[in-house]
Amino acid sequence: MHTFQPYPMNMLEFNPFQKIGSEWAAVTAEADGKANAMTVSWGGVGVMWGKNVATIYIRDSRYTKELIDASDTFSINFFEDDHMHSTLNYLGKVSGHNEDKIAGARLHINHMTGTPFLDEAKFVILCKKLSATRITADQFIDPTIADKWYADGDMHTMYIGEITDVLVR
Repeated sequence: MHTFQPYPMNMLEFNPFQKIGSEWAAVTAEADGKANAMTVSWGGVGVMWGKNVATIYIRDSRYTKELIDASDTFSINFFEDDHMHSTLNYLGKVSGHNEDKIAGARLHINHMTGTPFLDEAKFVILCKKLSATRITADQFIDPTIADKWYADGDMHTMYIGEITDVLVR
């Protein structure tokens, strides 16, 4: 296992458009002794309810959603190496229902204060779940969103998590 150090949130230089939208991240959750990770490219960071928070969006069909729903915490894992893009692609395509994706991706789970994260990450945001809101088509003001992103009816849930720790190598 690699050594991570806590990092002050107010010193974090982080471009969410690049890190989440372009480079992608992996969300990790664990419940009943089962951990899983999946790729995310939708999310953000900011302030809500007087707390530093991160938001992630998980589709109904994802196995990781079951684990996040059953847990109080999750992590958002970021990687440095370009070769990790193929690993993140794998985590986004294979279901944890069918196999141990962590082992299949040659990754390893680590924990801090009970929250799972990927040991191979460069930096990690640990979150305590504050809110889970299912997105429904009747909420869209722009009618093209439903047709473009939800034609199959596989909606997202928006999770807001309080950032409890930031870990870096």
